[in-house]
Amino acid sequence: MSIHENLLGGPPPTELPDDPEPRELLASGTAPAEVAAQYPGSSLAWAVLADDAFEGGRVVESYAYARTGYHRGLDALRRSGWKGHGPVPFEHEPNRGFLRALHALARAAGAIGETEEHERCSTFLKESSPTAAATLT
Repeated sequence: MSIHENLLGGPPPTELPDDPEPRELLASGTAPAEVAAQYPGSSLAWAVLADDAFEGGRVVESYAYARTGYHRGLDALRRSGWKGHGPVPFEHEPNRGFLRALHALARAAGAIGETEEHERCSTFLKESSPTAAATLT
């Protein structure tokens, strides 16, 4: 039995294809803005920009970066066969950029008083990956 087998009959987990270049550039210290400019489809680059902006007190900027990463991630998920629901495992490293952007969007939405979006994104994160919801705080 596969570790990712869904015994409840729901959709299978979606695993995004690996795109190591943005991850490696970020790990080597390349500025996140440079990585996002070079790889605009990288949810991870946008999520890192969102985290940096949030930590710097630039909440609206964080919201914008997170929203960009979130939408780039949705596009990637759909290209990978995702139908709008189902698991997006945090354990699969290429999924982490999208999940981090989703978390950052929920956080920034809450900080600017977008209560409905905060709740929607928080629920989406928990339903997509309980591990991500527990890990990303």
